[in-house]
Amino acid sequence: MHKRILFSLLLAWLGYSIANAQQDPQFTQYMYNNLFINPAYAGVENKTKFQALYRSQWTAYQGTFDPGGAPNTAMFSLNTPILRIRSGIGFHYVNDRLGPQANSQAAISYSYQFPIDKGKISLGIRGGYYAQSLDFDKYRAIDDSDPVLSNRTGKEFQIRPDFALGVFYTSEKFYGGVSVNHLTQAEFNFGTDKLKNPLNRHIYINAGYYYDLTYQIVLSPSVLFKSDFNTTSFEVSTVATYNQKFSAGLSFRQGDAVGFLAGVSLLKDNSLRIGYSFDYIIKAQTVKQPTSNEFMVTYTLPPPKPIVKTIKRTPRFRND
Repeated sequence: MHKRILFSLLLAWLGYSIANAQQDPQFTQYMYNNLFINPAYAGVENKTKFQALYRSQWTAYQGTFDPGGAPNTAMFSLNTPILRIRSGIGFHYVNDRLGPQANSQAAISYSYQFPIDKGKISLGIRGGYYAQSLDFDKYRAIDDSDPVLSNRTGKEFQIRPDFALGVFYTSEKFYGGVSVNHLTQAEFNFGTDKLKNPLNRHIYINAGYYYDLTYQIVLSPSVLFKSDFNTTSFEVSTVATYNQKFSAGLSFRQGDAVGFLAGVSLLKDNSLRIGYSFDYIIKAQTVKQPTSNEFMVTYTLPPPKPIVKTIKRTPRFRND
């Protein structure tokens, strides 16, 4: 029943006006980055995970006047279960650079989980901050007497509170979730209404399935819909994993790019994973560089060893 409801939502979302212009950064390896998408994912895997990611959008892009300018995103996250109270906690930090503008966010996520059907459902909440900075030295005014830019130099910075809610379901073969980020719709204006830039709410709907193609090969198709309630886009991917160690797959981002994903798990327990994705831009190549690259490193702590109480014998009650 849960699958029918979730996929009905996904199909209904297709009828919404399709475009691709959200304010949040995008990741081709979104299926490994659920904590950023949904606070309810914190601790869901019952493992403690550390993750670092770097994305270079339109790699080697150069601005018209100044060198550099290619968007890039760096992210760090960790999440861990709190087993005694069926909960999880997570933290993430993102730095997203878009030429003269830089956005950063840091947040703590908390989830409460309870069993349902053959899996478990998790409810999550997130709180933190969203910050934005503008480097006015990098802007070039068409009119030198422009009232917004003529008397402004250097960097200016503003910070606002930020919150999110989410729900996430997971079972042995299926997962899916819905979340809404930026609930407070933080607004940045840098002292003038002409620079007013509200942060729109973003809704994410994602789902994935694990299919045992053979004893050693698992296929994992997944889909991600995202919207800022003005525009909507979707991504679909399929990844094949061999022997729980090697993975490769393909992805498609609507109206933007096709991608290739690869990964390998290292160490004896596969606790260290290195992932990479390559995007080839299929739209508006004349104003962009045609490729994007993304690197991800994940480390999973080994599960804690069970505590075994030592039996203490006293001479008084021993018969040997």
